[in-house]
Amino acid sequence: MVSDLQSPLGIVHAGDGSGRLFILEKPGRIRILRDDTLLERPFLDLTDRVGSSGSEQGLLGLAFHPVYADSGRLFVNYTDRDGDTVISEFLVSDDPDQAQPDSERVLLALAQPAANHNGGHLVFGPDGYLYIGTGDGGAAGDRFGNGQNAQTLLGAMLRLDVDGEQPYAIPGDNPFVGNDSARDEIWAIGLRNPWRYSFDRLTGDLYIADVGQNMYEEVNYQPAVSEGGQNYGWPIMEGLHCFPADGSCDQSGLVLPIQEYDHSLGCSVTGGYVYRGQRYPVLQGIYLYGDYCSGIIWATAPAAGDSWQTARLLQADARISSFGEDEAGELYLTDIEGGVLYHLAAMPAE
Repeated sequence: MVSDLQSPLGIVHAGDGSGRLFILEKPGRIRILRDDTLLERPFLDLTDRVGSSGSEQGLLGLAFHPVYADSGRLFVNYTDRDGDTVISEFLVSDDPDQAQPDSERVLLALAQPAANHNGGHLVFGPDGYLYIGTGDGGAAGDRFGNGQNAQTLLGAMLRLDVDGEQPYAIPGDNPFVGNDSARDEIWAIGLRNPWRYSFDRLTGDLYIADVGQNMYEEVNYQPAVSEGGQNYGWPIMEGLHCFPADGSCDQSGLVLPIQEYDHSLGCSVTGGYVYRGQRYPVLQGIYLYGDYCSGIIWATAPAAGDSWQTARLLQADARISSFGEDEAGELYLTDIEGGVLYHLAAMPAE
């Protein structure tokens, strides 16, 4: 456990063999945890350009380049002082515990019509491309009509090649390349506010937790063999239900979530990881995720056929803002209210 963090929102490793964990603090700092010690000096301090006054604003995402040990490149997602989304690249300095704030190169900037639903996570997939989950622009009920609009980069999962032309290239196999009715950057649409998603480091499958409106929270699944182009349904559906709940809807062409829960059990889903560590064999291959409000943590795994089996593991006394994994695949979570990072451990057998 690590305490005295300021509104922690994420945990990331660099994949460089150092064993360090990098913790995102909402106001705009990235802290380093090395050998169970929180370094006093931030790895990167962006508080001079991050706007974090809104509950869903701040320094929201961090991803290290797949060959970070050689390239020294890292990518962040934050809301600026105007509340708009900025996705930028930074470089590490000669000191491995210090990035260069003045090395910023903006890849993508997205105007945000409201203060909420900014998404914010960044993940490199097994294919080496950068995946960016964006919210629908905020307010409520997809007021701005972005969830089903493939001509905007909001309400979508984007997939970019950061190793090609500048500021980024479009992977040639992105599903909407050449389609005049959709943006080439888009990998999937129909998302409301994807709050943490992850690739199974063994299989390459993608799990996307999408925050619901006021009734249902959901987890979506995309197998590694997917060619993209999914429509996850928002705002036609909320979870497995038509939206609004008292209406009917056409579900044709939609990909339904593998799991949902209603607001008697929480208020906002926080996506996690498939456990691939070695310390707790009983958790091997199980996807763990939780709820921000209730602190409940669930475990989900494939069952017979196309079904999924879910069990409630525990109820943590925490506002679960993020899950993370270290280089060995061990799992952690952050409590944004308590300013604490916890290491997840399996309960001993009785």
